[in-house]
Amino acid sequence: MQLREKICVPCAAGTPPLKRQEIEKLLKQLPSGWEAIEDPAAPGGTSKKIRKTFKFKNYPDTLAFVNRAALIAQEEGHHPDMEVHWGKVVVELWTHKINGLSENDFILAAKIDS
Repeated sequence: MQLREKICVPCAAGTPPLKRQEIEKLLKQLPSGWEAIEDPAAPGGTSKKIRKTFKFKNYPDTLAFVNRAALIAQEEGHHPDMEVHWGKVVVELWTHKINGLSENDFILAAKIDS
């Protein structure tokens, strides 16, 4: 089953974040442009996130993308951080409850990208 066909399932507290090998495997299932990053500002040390920058020809197209992504996120119950600029949006995903990456992050990334 492809990631975009799956549904986000809430993580229980104490669920371990994905390991590097699992992250690399899931990244390969996403459209190009997604990258795993370290967040040194995360509480308790570093935390993995995934990030992609989407580019647009104008500001209204940028905001339309943000609104579509917000609707998808609301349906999934899993919400990205989105940094909005003129002509681009930076989307970052990670699972706050586990302070790292879960499969939900990759599911939502695939849905936002499609």
